[in-house]
Amino acid sequence: MSATAADEEHDPFLHQSAPDTMSATAADEEHDHFLHQSAPMEYKTNNTGQAIVVMACTTCATAIGSFLGALVIVALPTMAIDLGLEDNVLLCRPIFLLGCLLQSLFSLACGLSHTGTQLIVYRAFSGAATSLCVPAAVSIIYDTYPAGQRRNLAFAMMGGGQPVGWAIGLTVGGVVADTIGWPWGFHIVVVCNSVVLVLAAWQLPSNAKQSPPISWRRLVFDIDWVGAVLASISLALLSYVLASVTGDALNIKSATSICLLIASFALILSFVYWVGRQERQYRPTLIPNSLWSNKAFSSICISVILLWGAFTAFEQIINLYFQEVQGLSALDTALRFLPTCLAGGITNVAMGLLVHRFPAKWIILATTGISCVSPLLMAVADPHRSYWVLAFPAVALSPIGVDGLFTVANLVVVSVFPGDTQALAGGVFNTMARIGSSLGLAVVALVADQVTAHTSLEDKRSPEALMEGYRAVFWLMVALTAVSLVVSHVGLKQIGIVGRSEVLR
Repeated sequence: MSATAADEEHDPFLHQSAPDTMSATAADEEHDHFLHQSAPMEYKTNNTGQAIVVMACTTCATAIGSFLGALVIVALPTMAIDLGLEDNVLLCRPIFLLGCLLQSLFSLACGLSHTGTQLIVYRAFSGAATSLCVPAAVSIIYDTYPAGQRRNLAFAMMGGGQPVGWAIGLTVGGVVADTIGWPWGFHIVVVCNSVVLVLAAWQLPSNAKQSPPISWRRLVFDIDWVGAVLASISLALLSYVLASVTGDALNIKSATSICLLIASFALILSFVYWVGRQERQYRPTLIPNSLWSNKAFSSICISVILLWGAFTAFEQIINLYFQEVQGLSALDTALRFLPTCLAGGITNVAMGLLVHRFPAKWIILATTGISCVSPLLMAVADPHRSYWVLAFPAVALSPIGVDGLFTVANLVVVSVFPGDTQALAGGVFNTMARIGSSLGLAVVALVADQVTAHTSLEDKRSPEALMEGYRAVFWLMVALTAVSLVVSHVGLKQIGIVGRSEVLR
């Protein structure tokens, strides 16, 4: 069934509905990603109060998602005891508002969980709610702020909300786990997220982008349901295998894991073929393959897989370093993560103020290079030495790389893609970050377990044996960060200064 003219005009999946409806000039502009910014913008706010609220809401929504993930990590030992978890388990405005609402509801459900199964299910749903907020936030910021320093600061705050939210989650998780109880971590999220929801409903612009009304016909024919099913099942199978391997490295040799891994890769290849076919026939496509033809976008996606994977793994392993090797409590561990929050906040503000002054490539290379120092320091650290000697600078420098990458990545997205593709590109980028997190945690767990298991020490659970595994993992993180540096250097050569009214090359 063909779409109506009105649907084709407004629907982001159908803007390429037929080749003969696009003039040569329009086609050139679509393929020259740097020309679209000259197009008129539909909505820009001149209200300072509204601009501040938009910045605060989009930042908090992304930060809370990372907060929840980090909260679970640091409080997991206490939660496992209380819930009986097994060791190996360890449309812009309305969509944004719906994501905030669902995130509040499922966070409340997490805090009220009585079994490990309940917690896992509710956390899965809260993660899905977060995925509604992030792509919508990209479009809201783009439509609210004109190109310039205020938009740069908004993207810096939103992008930095993820690593900073993660760090705050580690800190708060440790505090509540050792004091008033881990459920209060989720209750705190509910209160904060409810405030964000009210502010967003009150101040987010409702006319940033007008889209045709949702109908059953559009739901059936204007969404790539086959692509969505293929992508969801393949990632679900891959996540299951990674979780299984994280719990026990020997599971990778089991027939179940091998079969699921083969099935996952087969579905991924099927997805790539399917979306390519959909795009060639000008039909709705979940993630067009042409999205990856943009070298800058592909490079930042590869970089975020490597860098975000290394960052989340670093936070997890250094958390275990403090608790398992140095024998600190969750509260003492949480206090040692405070420099991450402070450094991340300072980096966010600095990125917003400076990103329009320097080429994007050099910003990413500089911030990633600084973060590379963190695992390097911990790789040579002596657990018996003072926290202030090596652990403190390692913790403080760890968020700078991902803060820089997220800020530049969001600005690259709005610079190289037309407006109707930016939310999709932003969603893909954040999906790559989540995949990087899962891969990073699984790989470091596998490496740490294997190195510890083959150590010459008899007691494999001793702090000395564990430290050998953690030390190997820190070196692995150095390597991942170094690869990210190379990818950014090669992939961002053609991108100059982002965050101005035009991209300078």
